Amino acid sequence: MTWYVRPTWDEYFMEVSRSIAKRATCDRWRSGCVVAKNNRLLVTWYVGSPPGMPHCDEVWHQFKQLTHEDWSVTNHCVRTVHAEQNAICQAARYGISLDWATLYCKMTPCRTCAMLIISTWIKRVVCEKKYHAGAESEAMFKEVWIELNYFDENVESYDKQ
Repeated sequence: MTWYVRPTWDEYFMEVSRSIAKRATCDRWRSGCVVAKNNRLLVTWYVGSPPGMPHCDEVWHQFKQLTHEDWSVTNHCVRTVHAEQNAICQAARYGISLDWATLYCKMTPCRTCAMLIISTWIKRVVCEKKYHAGAESEAMFKEVWIELNYFDENVESYDKQ
């Protein structure tokens, strides 16, 4: 006889975020985000352009060069809003408090997303993998006592072009 093993709440919400990511409109990085509290889903969203603006899958990417602290230069698509930012915007739009909630996402949030997470009083972040440039976000979360957990400690690789 085989017994069904229910997923943990973290596994459940991470799987929901993977499903949400399928709606992402930038093929360079398909990512979704879920924010939950007390085992209840509060808000979700994905990588996509602001309402009324064209999406990458309609008009292609909008690249900007970024110079890093080590002087390396990469190209980033700036047409879309990160999944974490979009989820926080959805909560604001519909008057949903994120105090003491948990945010689920694909990788360590970028610096800007981390600052928004801190400002909304989210107190726990669960990521599928680490972001190659996530050290600053990890340090900020530690400083303000936001718990940060990973399903996989490996660094997520993606096309940085």
